[in-house]
Amino acid sequence: MATTIAWGRTMRALRSRNYRLFFAGQSVSLIGTWMTRLATSWIVYQLTDSAFLLGLTSFVGQIPAFFVTPIAGVWLDRWNRHHVLVITQVLAMVQSLALASLAFTGSINLWWVIGLTLCQGLINAFDMPARQAFVIEMIEERADLGNAIALNSSMVNGAKLVGPAIAGVIIAGAGAGFCFLIDGLSYIAVIWSLLAMKVAPAVPYIVQKSAWQELAEGWKYVVQSPAIRSILLLLALVSAIGMPYTVLMPVVAVDILHGGAHTLGFLVGMSGVGALASAIGLALRKTVIGLGKRIAISAGLFGAGLVFLGISRSLTISLLLMAITGFGMMQQMAASNTILQTIAADDKRGRVMSFYTLAILGMNPIGSLLAGAVAARIGVPATMIGAGAICLAGALWFYWKLPEIRAVIRPIYRELGILPEVAEG
Repeated sequence: MATTIAWGRTMRALRSRNYRLFFAGQSVSLIGTWMTRLATSWIVYQLTDSAFLLGLTSFVGQIPAFFVTPIAGVWLDRWNRHHVLVITQVLAMVQSLALASLAFTGSINLWWVIGLTLCQGLINAFDMPARQAFVIEMIEERADLGNAIALNSSMVNGAKLVGPAIAGVIIAGAGAGFCFLIDGLSYIAVIWSLLAMKVAPAVPYIVQKSAWQELAEGWKYVVQSPAIRSILLLLALVSAIGMPYTVLMPVVAVDILHGGAHTLGFLVGMSGVGALASAIGLALRKTVIGLGKRIAISAGLFGAGLVFLGISRSLTISLLLMAITGFGMMQQMAASNTILQTIAADDKRGRVMSFYTLAILGMNPIGSLLAGAVAARIGVPATMIGAGAICLAGALWFYWKLPEIRAVIRPIYRELGILPEVAEG
């Protein structure tokens, strides 16, 4: 009985029909997405044998988020987010099938990969903030929002666990082209789920200000909130300095641990194990109280994991450390997402989530390029140790800011009435 109740609490966001459809479609599509990510890194490293070009490819794929995402957030507060998601998923499917075609015909080279990665980056600059802002529109009970975000994280990291492991086997046995093909076909599931939704007609948006005025308004809103500002600053730091370790994993797998595609798949997969465990833990939570402290602890855990990953020369220990870094990274991202979506004003949520996307996808390419250049000069292990130490320092700073952050967040929770124990206390 207790197990049934706990399971029902963990999956309570699935009571909303639209979110249930979205969850089913994305669960299939994201496996293909992670297969393509690993296959792309593997192909670039096989073609170039260069840590710097791994970083450059990641930079090209994510730099559009730095320039496009902020203004995309303005447009997403004007547009129908449901329609935007249908369009982005169709375009992403075309991009993956193009990679598959190039791989199967033997025409693939570094420049094709970089060009198509840039296209995917432009798509993601609209897709990710639209996806984040649309979650609350799919949830019928606002109190289920935190659970929905945690389930999203579980879905992403379940795919991160399964996708790279499958990709490693497929690359070794049949080639990277099949990873791209499977990814392209997997988008059919999420496109179907979006088209099957029953979405209320959007209230027509009356444009009263220019896009740049609305962008400035959104930036002012973010900067003037100590809670939103601090959360985004820590996310930006970890994304720029810590998360680019993922682009160096082919070097870790081949040159440090003396493995191959299977080793890379297992390493990335173990990161998914840790992240999945983190997301499930968040889904079991009954309240958003305490998430601020979790952000600080998880950022510190991520930083410590990176430091020891840079020291490790054992596959077994490295696998364990990958699980720890995955746990810390996902805990910070999901907890930050939950707080931001909960406290953001409805008419500014698209812009807030675009800055969230900017903090993750926009800062990551700069970090990826920097990580590739630094690793080429001082080596991958030293690069990871330094990045981990900086993330630890950021976690300590955020922990010091917690009292100020709580003073801002608690009144908003009381006003929303989503925490009866706080409203009554």
